[in-house]
Amino acid sequence: MVVAPEDRVTIDVDDLQDYVGQRPFPKDRMYPSTPAGVVMGLAANSMGGSVLYVEAAVVEKAEGKGNLKLTGQLGDVMKESAQIAHTFSRSFLLKNFPDSAKYFQDNAIHMHVPEGATPKDGPSGGCAIITSLLSLALGRPVLPDLAMTGEVTLLGRVLPIGGVKEKTLAARRSGVSTLIFPAANKKDWDELGEEVKEGLNPHFAEWYDDVYNLAFDYDGAKPAGALPTSEQGLQEHGSHAPPAPETPPPKAPTPEITPQATRT
Repeated sequence: MVVAPEDRVTIDVDDLQDYVGQRPFPKDRMYPSTPAGVVMGLAANSMGGSVLYVEAAVVEKAEGKGNLKLTGQLGDVMKESAQIAHTFSRSFLLKNFPDSAKYFQDNAIHMHVPEGATPKDGPSGGCAIITSLLSLALGRPVLPDLAMTGEVTLLGRVLPIGGVKEKTLAARRSGVSTLIFPAANKKDWDELGEEVKEGLNPHFAEWYDDVYNLAFDYDGAKPAGALPTSEQGLQEHGSHAPPAPETPPPKAPTPEITPQATRT
């Protein structure tokens, strides 16, 4: 079929809404830039993944009043992740920031995950929760346009997660440029199509120390207490993390996703 030049229609980005309607997946971006105490996590759900913000704020300050309050309709697994993150953060400050070691002991913290009407569960919010707590304690925002996912053990090991593709799509939709995944998920990243990975700068963390250095070392100068990365030999340099186990980390679980719930 030949179309006469006068009958041709040119459609550009500004015309799309008139022809196909509103975009089905609006940007999940809540903060143009995250303030201290706020970190962007990633979740997998039935709609292909979403950004999940973690917010932390001090609500009371007094000697011995430290505790952690959780809101945002969190499931049992995510609540446990938050408790582990709180304990790890206290230990992390004690080891790397002795002058701030009592911060969590003397400050009552309220941690919230917005969109409280949506149930949320899963273990992979550990990296984001720890980073949110440390950002609050150190008074330092994280690297702009950063999102992260990963379960963290009590000693700081970053464990693999599921839903890498869904979380990557959520990051792209929200204009994120830098991603942190567990090191064991690199093979999942490598299997993604180039059209999914284009424009994203991924990093793969074996220990939480790797997450910390990337999140807080963004202005050319190592922040006080900056730690060696896993590639530099964590135990040799006196990092928070213990020696790596001889057995490989477990395979990433396949997330069970329901239309009503968001899993981290």
